[in-house]
Amino acid sequence: MPSSDDQNPSAASPTAPPTPLPLAESKLGDLPSAPHANDWLPHWAARRPNALAWKDAQQTCDFASAERRVGSLAGWLAESGVGKGDRVALWLGNRGATLESLFAAARIGAIALPINSRLTPAEVAFQLDDSTPAVLFVEEKWRKAAEAALHMMREKKPLLLPVGTAGAVGAAGEFDGYERTLEASKPIDAVAGMGADDPMILMYTSGTTGKPKGALLPHRKAIYNALNAQRYFEIQQEDRVLVVAPLFHSLGLQILALPALHSGAGLIIQDGFDATRVWKTIEEERVTYFGGVPTMHQRLLATLDEGEPLAAPPECLRFAFTAGAAAPPELIRAFDRHGLMLKQGYGQTETSMLTCLSGEHALEKAGSVGRPVHHAELRLVDPAKAEGPVERWRDVAIGDVGEIVVRGPITMLGYWKRPEATHETLREGWVRTGDLATRDDEFDITLVGRAREMFISGGENVYPAEIEATLVEYPDIDEAAVVAVADSEWGEVGRAHLVLRAGLAQDAFSPEALRTWLEERLARFKIPRTFSIKTELPRTASGKVQKHLLPPT
Repeated sequence: MPSSDDQNPSAASPTAPPTPLPLAESKLGDLPSAPHANDWLPHWAARRPNALAWKDAQQTCDFASAERRVGSLAGWLAESGVGKGDRVALWLGNRGATLESLFAAARIGAIALPINSRLTPAEVAFQLDDSTPAVLFVEEKWRKAAEAALHMMREKKPLLLPVGTAGAVGAAGEFDGYERTLEASKPIDAVAGMGADDPMILMYTSGTTGKPKGALLPHRKAIYNALNAQRYFEIQQEDRVLVVAPLFHSLGLQILALPALHSGAGLIIQDGFDATRVWKTIEEERVTYFGGVPTMHQRLLATLDEGEPLAAPPECLRFAFTAGAAAPPELIRAFDRHGLMLKQGYGQTETSMLTCLSGEHALEKAGSVGRPVHHAELRLVDPAKAEGPVERWRDVAIGDVGEIVVRGPITMLGYWKRPEATHETLREGWVRTGDLATRDDEFDITLVGRAREMFISGGENVYPAEIEATLVEYPDIDEAAVVAVADSEWGEVGRAHLVLRAGLAQDAFSPEALRTWLEERLARFKIPRTFSIKTELPRTASGKVQKHLLPPT
């Protein structure tokens, strides 16, 4: 990892101008810098043709075969009338075809639209109507759901291409249309005239409240995010990266898969998460790093504690990365006791990775998400002024709570067909994240909650993330989510929804004992008024708790 003096210059001065390396100087090994992602596969196909590009449950592709398949698919898209700016929807699982479709769309200037495979047909129909794609690639096993979604659409329906197991016969009896397409199409090179600001991906946000919005992400974001990941993960060509986080989310696609391919490293792709299978795969495939959300790491830790299938992480594994939600400090310390570094980071769909905690501070500052990445300028501004014009923003002092705002080449272009939402979030180049945090004197960031989650109790600002981080330190609690409920005396008070540790009966849990324990650690106004025991918390596919689904009483 870089030394502390090699971090983002913004760490010393939050209002310093951004200092991204010019594209001409942003070199990774012998990969020439480029304003778009279309050069990555041809580059590695020429220099490392037999090296692993990706491996999934269906097939293994080296860089030479990956480049051929992407070129053929791009040729089919062009022959089908798909052109620059058109959308190509990907209702696919974690597999090589997802990456092939994304790179093929990029090659002709089209925009890839990854679809969350866990959505209902009605939810998918909303995204399809909103984005009006020309083509929909769909996993054969979800074909009926896709046809139901198309039936619900109000706009022009896209051309549907089923993707099955290579060489298999589909539900309608025909040979897999996707593989037939690759065999029959003539490969093409990238179209000319594309630049860094041309859109590459349309990725819809989790939608924890209201309708999801499509973040339009340009090629420059993919390039600079890859450079950030290479810098902080120290990615080498010899790395093998396990991607079990969904490729339809930013963590799996933008932080793990694309940066590895940009670096010439290989991907091991798994569809669906199973802790035992993950440990076996790491050992068998000699995986060097992987990433996931904290709930995944909790399950992985439990299998290590049980000694099945492994009692310790394999020596090939350099580190694990966690993002998507704040990781409890005890989780990081527990992995350290097993000899594995768990790096903490933070980002959003609109920006990808924004901060990363260096290995040297992983234990000392457990709970922090680290310092700003190199290609980003980050500030913490007074939440009370963040709604106003940028010239009135004021940076908060060390230790005070501020809203994270960021600008630089890693940010989105805006929200698809949402000018009002774009204006609310993008302010003179700055992205308002809506996340609240504090910083220390070295600019290491600690998240404390969402701006809209903060509530006021008796005139005091209360940040649920701070309370949740304390609750999960209690021995009987595995997970916690705090929401505000109305109160006639205090205005609002907290209600904590708790998941107890495995094996603990609900009648063995004592709210009184917990309250006494909390009184030693939190101010009285922060302690939740009531507690509710849950078997699990409602979450999005990326692991974020959906607090709007938690009952207020």
